[in-house]
Amino acid sequence: MACGMKLLLVATALSLALSTQHFVQGKPQAREPQVPCFFIFGDSVSDNGNNNLLPTFAKVNYSPYGVDFPQGPTGRFCNGRNIVDVLAELLGFENYIPPFAYANGSEIVKGVNYASGAAGIRKESGRQLGARISMGEQLKNHRTSVLRIIDILGERSLAKKHLSKCLYSVGMGSNDYINNYFLPQYYQTSKKYTLEEYAEVLIKQYTQQILRLRNYGARKVSLVGLGLIGCTPDAIKTYGTNGSSCVEKLNNASQQFNQKLVALVDELNTNFTDSKFIYVNSYEMGSGDPTLVGFKVLDAGCCEVDQYGQCAPNKTPCQNRTDYVFWDGFHPSEASNLISASRTYSAYNSSDTYPMDISHLVQLQLEPQVTAI
Repeated sequence: MACGMKLLLVATALSLALSTQHFVQGKPQAREPQVPCFFIFGDSVSDNGNNNLLPTFAKVNYSPYGVDFPQGPTGRFCNGRNIVDVLAELLGFENYIPPFAYANGSEIVKGVNYASGAAGIRKESGRQLGARISMGEQLKNHRTSVLRIIDILGERSLAKKHLSKCLYSVGMGSNDYINNYFLPQYYQTSKKYTLEEYAEVLIKQYTQQILRLRNYGARKVSLVGLGLIGCTPDAIKTYGTNGSSCVEKLNNASQQFNQKLVALVDELNTNFTDSKFIYVNSYEMGSGDPTLVGFKVLDAGCCEVDQYGQCAPNKTPCQNRTDYVFWDGFHPSEASNLISASRTYSAYNSSDTYPMDISHLVQLQLEPQVTAI
């Protein structure tokens, strides 16, 4: 319990520090970021507004989303900051990394967020919800950014050098299961593949996508494994648990995918000695007891949800939001994100020397964390 309370106090102190020291009176304090640029690829866990203008049910630019975010509803699937927001703060960026949909001018030199709610490795994943930006499309958007950065810096060689120093966070695959494989009424994948075969198919396609990212100049890439997708309130409500705390078949799918992702990271590091690929073990981060860090509600979101597992528009959410692991039917609360981001950052930062030297990281496997995401 003492260890759990210590982690909770660390997360609380982190939240206070980031809120009052890094962003003073709504204006960020200038400091040198530990990496020159941060590019983000992912789904709704990282989306900060890219879906706002799309014809889709997977967008959340309305209240009560953003109830704890200074700018209110921005398209983040959270009550406050998402995990990449907190990571950006910890890395020392003066502003949050802008979404591709709104990024313009020279700000893209410091990074772009391409993440899109309902997006997956496979192009069709999430289509029942409407438009979304798949991993393949996110890579196309990144290529557009790279060409713009070449124009801004004036020379291709300067852009190549700059991009090689950036940190790239890539977190994909959840929607290929919860919004594809496990929805046989919309998709044929579960009829065509066993779980083992499907994981292999996903990793094969993912490999080509990661190689494309490397061809665009990425040399420091963090590959985020799948979390406990069977422990979300929506999963528990939809499938039941048969006496377990979570839906085992969904978590088994995550584990099979992650096993192959670890092997891919090893292979990439062996084949490309000028690059560093990092595996972030999100599954183990969420495998502990969330009550040990002060959470009280584990199987329900803080807000009233609609048929899509998202907060019903303009409904008043719970007041004790720090007690909740989840904000809605799928997504972690800001309190969860603070702990997950701080543990991820601590693992990134292998020493107390600043700026952070990611170049020496070979592979990252986080120790089990006593919270769920």
